[in-house]
Amino acid sequence: MTDTQATLPLVTVVIPVLDEAGNLTPLVAEIERALYDRCVYEVIVVDDGSSDGSGDEVRALLPARPWLRLLRHPSPCGKSAAVKSAAAVARAPLLVTMDGDGQNDPAFIPAFLARMAEAGPSCGLVHGQRLGRKDTAFKRLQSRLANAIRRAILRDGTRDTGCGFTCVRRDVYMNLPFFDALHRFMPALVRRDGHGIAHVDVVDRPRQKGISKYGFFDRLAAGIVDLAGVGWLLARRRSVPRAEEVSSRVL
Repeated sequence: MTDTQATLPLVTVVIPVLDEAGNLTPLVAEIERALYDRCVYEVIVVDDGSSDGSGDEVRALLPARPWLRLLRHPSPCGKSAAVKSAAAVARAPLLVTMDGDGQNDPAFIPAFLARMAEAGPSCGLVHGQRLGRKDTAFKRLQSRLANAIRRAILRDGTRDTGCGFTCVRRDVYMNLPFFDALHRFMPALVRRDGHGIAHVDVVDRPRQKGISKYGFFDRLAAGIVDLAGVGWLLARRRSVPRAEEVSSRVL
């Protein structure tokens, strides 16, 4: 093994951010505590066009943390686009995605990595499933309804597809079809490509600062269209036979 290979990170923690100033400094510190001495890692924060100084908060953390990276979209592009931007430049074979609002506890990251190792190379995704939701009663209700509808149509075997806390193999993620709501349908699409799915229960925490950027009525119509589109993708999946190279040599 070369020195370069030895220092490549095992995991890239990806944090898409839209106006999360005040939540990011403690979140980065918690990730450092969770992964310190456990493995080589990097953290990529994607500032998705924030207007509240989120990018400046992360930029101030960079000099003392060589494992921390900052990307910026000039205007909001959406959570899935932010994850895609980070995945494209990530140096690790595993991606851990988590929200920037502090509700995902970084102390669970080692559990995701352990579950992925336990599941073996056939597993493409370890998906978080939240316990003790700290959202409003209405938001919990809408989440339960959305997940029930998704399970009935997609049969992805995942109770809580709305959880943004996941661990996915980078090569598996990069082969998924990209669209705005990809992050909500990863279990179904990873399974569609023939990879296994595993789960980790995580304890949800209350948001400390700011407000949620995702409203029910704002995403309802788009969610219906996305669900229909993913259902179509699942129905159109065809297995590709393994190709064998034909030699031009005369035996």
